[in-house]
Amino acid sequence: MSQIPRLLRAFGEPLLVEPRLGRALVQVFQRKLTGEAFDGAALHAELGIETAAQRDRNGAPTPGIAVIPVYGLIAEHPQSLGTSTDEIGAQVDAALASRAVSAILFDVDSPGGTVTGVPELAAKILAARGQKPMLALSRSLMASAAYWIGAAADEIMVTPSGETGSIGVYTAHEDWSKALEEEGVVLTPVSAGKYKLEGAPWAPLSEEARAVLQARVDEVYGWFVKAVAQGRATTPAAVRSGYGEGRVLGAKQSIDAKLADRIGTFDDAVARLSAMAKRAGGASAARRARELALDS
Repeated sequence: MSQIPRLLRAFGEPLLVEPRLGRALVQVFQRKLTGEAFDGAALHAELGIETAAQRDRNGAPTPGIAVIPVYGLIAEHPQSLGTSTDEIGAQVDAALASRAVSAILFDVDSPGGTVTGVPELAAKILAARGQKPMLALSRSLMASAAYWIGAAADEIMVTPSGETGSIGVYTAHEDWSKALEEEGVVLTPVSAGKYKLEGAPWAPLSEEARAVLQARVDEVYGWFVKAVAQGRATTPAAVRSGYGEGRVLGAKQSIDAKLADRIGTFDDAVARLSAMAKRAGGASAARRARELALDS
């Protein structure tokens, strides 16, 4: 399946993306469906999205620290508008397995994305705690799906001009029926299966269909809240009543809302991880020494 149809399908489901970009994406996809042609570079420029392939954000190498970029839209499989949970997960596995890597830095600039793949990736990162120190840095934006992933790391840092948050889920239904009527278009659906055309855009959304969409959004939001509570060592109730309550917050406000642990630059994050890795290495050495003493 090509990227545009795959993303169109995904954006018909509950979304874990900052709403401003979500609205822009829907408009772009509508233009694509009407036949407008545009290339990837033009699309990236219009949406303000840069991918890891378009820039080198990391500067000088960071010996011993695996820097994993989380840029642009997040989807389950590789796509040109950002990154994927498949790619991030593979990099996490490689970093954990490498003897040359002592710590992991998630370098994040993402408005979030789709649901699929995100719960599984966050669970993988959370389960890896204790193996090597992990820090997620919001270097511009760590929102929605990106925050879900970042919350699984040991710590979250945000740059002075960065933002975090958007803990929430949404979807939208567009009703084209009046526009079609004004254009003189008569659409006659032919389908099989009671709910096959439920939520189709050429008709108003029924109350039954709305209830189904709301239930799905509530379900995913419950997963999101529970995962953040686990990662941040708090309760789901505390996440629901605080943590920005769906808003994106600046650096200081992120600290106040407990969305992040500290404010710092990329270099600060590297230094912090280096210190964490050194402490973890010392603790491991001491533990090995005790085990050897018990064996002797």
